[in-house]
Amino acid sequence: QSDFNFAIADSLAPDFRGVSNLPQAGFNMHLMASYTLSRHLRLRFAPGLSFQDRGLNYAFDGQNDVVKRTEAVNLDIPLLLKWRTDRVNNWAGYTLFGIKYARDFQSQENVNQQLQTDNILRLQSGNIAADLGAGIDIFLPYFKFSIQATTEQGLINVLIPDDSNYANPLEYLKTRSFVISFCFEG
Repeated sequence: QSDFNFAIADSLAPDFRGVSNLPQAGFNMHLMASYTLSRHLRLRFAPGLSFQDRGLNYAFDGQNDVVKRTEAVNLDIPLLLKWRTDRVNNWAGYTLFGIKYARDFQSQENVNQQLQTDNILRLQSGNIAADLGAGIDIFLPYFKFSIQATTEQGLINVLIPDDSNYANPLEYLKTRSFVISFCFEG
């Protein structure tokens, strides 16, 4: 599930009433490489693709609410540290934390707003985020199965301030996501 962390700007248009998040579902697929640093600590590199939609609901006086959705196809390049407990029977718990660079292939960063028939919400194509999560490793006879939950908090403002009705009310936009993952390791 993905949405935005945002702040409303101080100077607002007189007809602007508010903006709210419309969280959307998405899908991720990643490969994983792991390097053992110590008995309990591993360095993970998990590049992959993520398909994420996010939406903002704008309210203006005298108009129906306007929903602006942003669709993203990201190339994610995360670098994570995994701290795992000792194995107890066939399972072990772990925590993850790290940083991720994401490049949006569907960004409308270079679109000329003046050539559009309707204003769009433009976002930068590059993003940096912090990842934090936890999970359980389950050791099966031929492979290891893991279930993990992670949260991503964007560290940079991805909003392009282009003097549109949808960018002006916002001071900043930062991405955030909640992801449940199922991992298979040989």
